[in-house]
Amino acid sequence: MIRFEQVTKRYPDGTTAVDELSFEVAEGELVTLVGPSGCGKTTTMMMVNRLIEPTSGRIYVDGEDIAGVDPVKLRRRIGYVIQQVGLFPHRTVLDNTATVPALVGWKKGKARARAAELLDLVGLDPSTYGKRYPEQLSGGQRQRVGVARALAADPPVLLMDEPFGAVDPVVRERLQNEFLSLQAAVRKTVLLVTHDIEEAVRMGDRIAVYGQGRIEQFDTPAAVLGTPATPYVAEFVGSDRGLKRLSVTAIEPADLEQPPVARLDDRAQDAAAVLRGQDARWAVVLSDRGELHGWVSAEALALAGSAGTVGELARRMEAWVPVGAPLKQAFSEMLQHDAGWVAVVDGSRFLGVLTPAKLHEALRRSVDAEAQGVRRDQVEFDSVADA
Repeated sequence: MIRFEQVTKRYPDGTTAVDELSFEVAEGELVTLVGPSGCGKTTTMMMVNRLIEPTSGRIYVDGEDIAGVDPVKLRRRIGYVIQQVGLFPHRTVLDNTATVPALVGWKKGKARARAAELLDLVGLDPSTYGKRYPEQLSGGQRQRVGVARALAADPPVLLMDEPFGAVDPVVRERLQNEFLSLQAAVRKTVLLVTHDIEEAVRMGDRIAVYGQGRIEQFDTPAAVLGTPATPYVAEFVGSDRGLKRLSVTAIEPADLEQPPVARLDDRAQDAAAVLRGQDARWAVVLSDRGELHGWVSAEALALAGSAGTVGELARRMEAWVPVGAPLKQAFSEMLQHDAGWVAVVDGSRFLGVLTPAKLHEALRRSVDAEAQGVRRDQVEFDSVADA
């Protein structure tokens, strides 16, 4: 969808902002451009909508050389979100959102209907927020309006320049989550500029790590964190890149252990006997259909004696995550609930538990699989869990 071919931007004073830049962004892909201030990432993005003209090289959008496209018409086909949002203060939220559709010739009713649809999509009820003005919104709400406005004319390409940088960390994480959910639905081709490696890793399908005017590594977040291409990249992503990789490594069924299981209708004394035979201190409690209900301790079962059922003694399962969630989420659950393991579910169906040892093993497999170019389940090594 976006292709750079040996693109250079050199200013009259001799400063080279980007130098012989070549890379490609696939349709529907979100690529983050990350690097320190002045490295050329924003210049790269602004050349896509011709706010900055390259000195040499070619840029293609959807197979078309943009040098031959009228800049104004080009910009109306490309969504643009900036850090300070840039809403018109004298226009309502609804009219702000309808700006681009109106400019490209949509009838007023259609443009406003599209604006209302997009406001609802980004979590702002148009009946509540549509008549408000930007000054009546919080920073996070204004940022949502900015995203809605950029999407209003249904552009195939979206450019985002530090879009979440002007809000506090809690709001930033929420906006990132909301945008990723939105992106999963609309699948735009996105270039997102950030200086924050955490945000780049969290948001990007692939990451372009910039040095001075050049891309030092262009790869998946897992590859950048697991196998930095150069010493510069290793230093930029940080010595804690292993911890960062937890956020981009998904939990797979092969990562799980299978603990003792008891059913809701089992007699307490029978379940206690099973746990004694396995020298286990607890069991996961499931329904007859394999749905996660909770857990029960061997001590509670033993104290019940011949009375009662497992269901009557079961405790709520606080630490659980869905399969496919990042390892970081599982680690956070362990810490939050002071748990030695977390349950992993597919919907309500129990799949197994993830322990700290298995979490570490999953991370090691992910790194080795990336380096070897194989699937995680094809990686063999001595397991920490079996030591």
